[in-house]
Amino acid sequence: MMTTSPVERAADQFVTALAHWRVERGMSKKQLAARMGFDPSYVSHVEGRRHKPTEDFARRAEAVLGAGGAIWERFQEYDQLRHARSTALHRDPPVPVQWLPPGTGLIVEREVAELTFVDGTYRCRVRRALYNAGSEPVTRYLVKIAVDRYPNDPTGSNRHHREHPLTFDEMALVACAGEGDAIEPMQWRVKLDRDASKEIWLLFANERGQFALYPGERTTIEYAYTVGVEKWGQWFQRAVRLPTRRLTVRLDFPAGFDPQVWGVETSLAAEVPVRTPMERHDQGDRAVFEWSTDAPQLNARYRLEWRFRGANAPSYPAVAPSANNGNQRASGQMRGVGIVQRGSELLRQRARHFQLPREETEARETVDALLSALARLEQVHDFTKGVGLSAPQIGRSVAVAVVRAAGGESEPVVLLNPRVVGESADRDEQYEGCLSFFDYRGLVKRPERIDVEHARYDGTRVITTFERAMARLVAHEIDHLEGRLYVDRMNAESNLVPDYQRPWAV
Repeated sequence: MMTTSPVERAADQFVTALAHWRVERGMSKKQLAARMGFDPSYVSHVEGRRHKPTEDFARRAEAVLGAGGAIWERFQEYDQLRHARSTALHRDPPVPVQWLPPGTGLIVEREVAELTFVDGTYRCRVRRALYNAGSEPVTRYLVKIAVDRYPNDPTGSNRHHREHPLTFDEMALVACAGEGDAIEPMQWRVKLDRDASKEIWLLFANERGQFALYPGERTTIEYAYTVGVEKWGQWFQRAVRLPTRRLTVRLDFPAGFDPQVWGVETSLAAEVPVRTPMERHDQGDRAVFEWSTDAPQLNARYRLEWRFRGANAPSYPAVAPSANNGNQRASGQMRGVGIVQRGSELLRQRARHFQLPREETEARETVDALLSALARLEQVHDFTKGVGLSAPQIGRSVAVAVVRAAGGESEPVVLLNPRVVGESADRDEQYEGCLSFFDYRGLVKRPERIDVEHARYDGTRVITTFERAMARLVAHEIDHLEGRLYVDRMNAESNLVPDYQRPWAV
């Protein structure tokens, strides 16, 4: 159905943002509704455009999903257009800006994490300003510590840490809570002790007694530990496990090591460079790198990586000695081939249709680029069940896709300006994957037959019928051209399944 007014377009954009961030956070509609304090069906009604979003709904969705303001911004655009039509319309009652999800416990108002290299060891120090936004006193705080000496060689790294396990004795963990003259040492208790990872409960208690953090109260905790260079790889990662208002990460290296530092933001959706530049400050013979972000995304991971170029710097081989390099993560292979990865705004935009035959040259050039990319893909993976590729996946927001049927022997089908004009009532549910989201797959129900109207280069249009496996592949690619991913079509109760080898349809 075509959107007919600016208000309806703005509502669609709000729903698109809501669905995108819900999927990115790995939540079903039912789970999101529960976190927001709504009836389980409410999110489905909003995403299905049966209910219009309210200010209360938008604020709660933004708070739960931590979308960096994207959901709230889309609602404001919709709300302004909606009320501009008539001054007589009733506005929703205002909602407090500081609304928090039901059951919210601790909030990290600020985290400062610092990693310092001195005399062959790394000293990590983390300082967190906490606010208890829950309804119960907090008596302990979970800390997770992990090392990975060879991040590019998981097998070799696991073997290395089995032979050289991280120990509490070498870590010399210390922790405290409070500020100024009211600092209290914190006792700690082991929850998990593995070769390369530890989980520790920091207790709001010591030999003098307990000092629980009560609802509405604030405090600052700080903990620090040491790891030798033989066990610490070239990365420092902060995982956002609690709602966090601000995150700052510092790396402090000898300037003589000639360090080069960069940052990566990783979520279920994508791995992209951090969105703001790294700052470097030289302090005597030290090189200090600092990076900060406001409102970091919940469940995201922010990783700073480095290499030392100085002659006297410690060596960091990419793989463990005598180790097998193993297989590169599948999404990394796709990125290396030139496939745009999930998280890019390009994959959420409706592709522009070609004006044919006037734009025949551009259309042919784009098809050639798609076929070249398809050839590179087939050198990386054997797509025995078929493969498809859309123009947005190679960075071009135009409405064309190519699809090769199972077996790989036939010529790819070229779809210019395609749209589904008919489909069967019979539907089949199968696992699908995506070249732009290659490490996971999910169950998707699609019609067993679709009728697709598409264009020739001369502008004439034809209708082609596709059935079964080919119908699924073609429907998947047409979804790409409409700014939709297969995860948007998954049942609300379905979960993504890791699949590091090969998805069903791409």
